[in-house]
Amino acid sequence: MENTQLIEARTSHTSGLLTGKVAFVTGAGRGIGAAAARLFAREGARVVLAARTEAQLKAVTEEIRAAGGTADYVVCDLADTGSVRAAVDRTVQLYGRLDVAFNNGATLQRPGPMDALPEADFDEVYTVNLKGVWLAMVAEVAAIRATAGTGAIVNNSSVGSLRGNPELPAYGAMKRAVNSLTESAAVTYGPEGIRVNAIAPGNTLTEMIRAWEAESPGLQERLTAVTPLRRAAVPEEIAQAAAWLLSDRSSFVTGTVLRVDGGARA
Repeated sequence: MENTQLIEARTSHTSGLLTGKVAFVTGAGRGIGAAAARLFAREGARVVLAARTEAQLKAVTEEIRAAGGTADYVVCDLADTGSVRAAVDRTVQLYGRLDVAFNNGATLQRPGPMDALPEADFDEVYTVNLKGVWLAMVAEVAAIRATAGTGAIVNNSSVGSLRGNPELPAYGAMKRAVNSLTESAAVTYGPEGIRVNAIAPGNTLTEMIRAWEAESPGLQERLTAVTPLRRAAVPEEIAQAAAWLLSDRSSFVTGTVLRVDGGARA
């Protein structure tokens, strides 16, 4: 009887996907992260935006507030352990709890074969795209456990993690490792009621992919040709998938890497 009541409570929806939840979003100053912060606020969450560039964070935060949402921001460098922990702690200080987190922040490598990538560049991609996600998850699990008790985390991966990636080998490798961290965290923290999933976006119109295209002319045409929907995604389409996975409507989903790629890996 108790299980039935719990399921009914989780699947009875009269408001936004994230109403009543406190959400933490990294890489929130632009692209998918900014779209997610706006969407999460529209879906009822109180949102803390984190990224390195304060001007971008301030602009998105003010936009959310002007639209009637609740948001604040904290400058955060995913390559810095103390900065990541302080950002999550600041979320709890501001709103008293943490329910959900979207680990979206990442950096791109210069496109090219692995033997042409400088070691310093490899180290940066590792530090931000893998270690930064690990640091964030560790801090988020601790915050959820100490406040909300249960919650959900979504990591932003990439379809480039799902097979060989000759143009972005280090980026793809780190994102594949994020998939593994996601699955391990799901198994580890599921018994506590903390769900952990990842999304794997395909071609999405962000500053990051435009930077890639600047180094690889014709990229959009090539990516569109292998996408059955024959177009790129806009950032909000990716954010919608993250919002669903963070919401109670996906209450029996954990340990999955959800492709959001227009069918490119079908």
